Amino acid sequence: MGKKAREKAGKKAATVGIVGNIFLTVFNFAVGFYSGSYALISEGAHTISDITTSVISYAGFVVGSKPADREHPLGHGRAEAVAGLIIVVFLSIVGFEIFSGAIEKIFFGAPITTPSYLAAGMAFVGIIVNFAMSQYIINLGRQIKSPAIVADGQHQRVDIISSISILVGVVVANMGYPKLDPIIGLIISLMIFKTAFEVAKDNLDNIMGKIPSEELVEQIKKAALSVDNVCGAHDIRINYFGSYATVTMHIEVPQDLNIVEAHEISHEVQDEVISDIDIIHGVTVHTCPVGIKYDHTQQLDQQ
Repeated sequence: MGKKAREKAGKKAATVGIVGNIFLTVFNFAVGFYSGSYALISEGAHTISDITTSVISYAGFVVGSKPADREHPLGHGRAEAVAGLIIVVFLSIVGFEIFSGAIEKIFFGAPITTPSYLAAGMAFVGIIVNFAMSQYIINLGRQIKSPAIVADGQHQRVDIISSISILVGVVVANMGYPKLDPIIGLIISLMIFKTAFEVAKDNLDNIMGKIPSEELVEQIKKAALSVDNVCGAHDIRINYFGSYATVTMHIEVPQDLNIVEAHEISHEVQDEVISDIDIIHGVTVHTCPVGIKYDHTQQLDQQ
C-alpha cells in the first residue's frame, strides 16, 4: 500500500473512532443519568477515553509514517508502539476510576438506584455501534499494518462486551436485584484492565524487537534462496518497527565467485526480499563462502 493510501486509511480509522465515540459518550451520559444506571455512566466515562485514544493512535500513526531522516535513519515506526502504550495509561486510569466507584457502591453503602429500561435500549444501540466501529478500525489497522490503529480498535471492542453486560444488568436489576448494576460497572473496569494488559504486551513486544512470527523468517529465507547462486541463508534477524521491519542476514554463495559477483548477488537478495514481503523495508546482507567453517557467535546471539 502506498504512503498516501496508508495515510488516508489511518485518517479514516481515526475519524470513525472519534465521531462514533462522541455520539456514544453524549448518549451514554444522558441516558445513564436519566435512567439511573451507574454501569451506563461508567461506559460513558470509558467512551470519553475512547475519543482520547483515537486521537493518540492517529498522532502515533502520523509520526510513525514520517520518512527516515538524519537523526532517525530507520524511520519513525516505533512512534506507533509508543502511542499504543500511552493508550494503556488512559485505559488504566479510566479502569481504576470505574473500579473504585463500583466498589464504593457494592461494599460501602453508596446509594444504588434501579435503572429504567431506557438504559437497556441505549446498551443495545451501543452493541451495534461498537461492533461496527471496532471491526472497521481493526480491519483498517491490519490492512495498513498499524499497531496504534489496531490497539485503538481492540480498545473499542471492549465496549461491545460492556454494552451486553449493561443490557443484561438492567433487565436483572428490574427483576429485584439493583446491586447488579454497579457489579456490571465493576466487570467493565476489569475488562478495561484486561485490554490494557493485552495492548501493553503487544506494543512492548514491538519496542523490544520480538520477531512477529517464525513464518516471516521462513518467508525471508525462501525469498533469498530463490536468487541464483544462493546456497543457504542463516542468522536472519528482524528489527521490527510496527508497520514495517528491517532485516540483517547471512547468505552462502559458491567459493569461486569474485567479490563483484558476490556483491551483485547480495543486492539481488535485498531486492527480492523487499519485493516479496511487504512489511520488509530494508535488508542488509552478509555473504559467506559455502563449505567453509567459521564461528558466527556474537555477544547478542544465544542460539
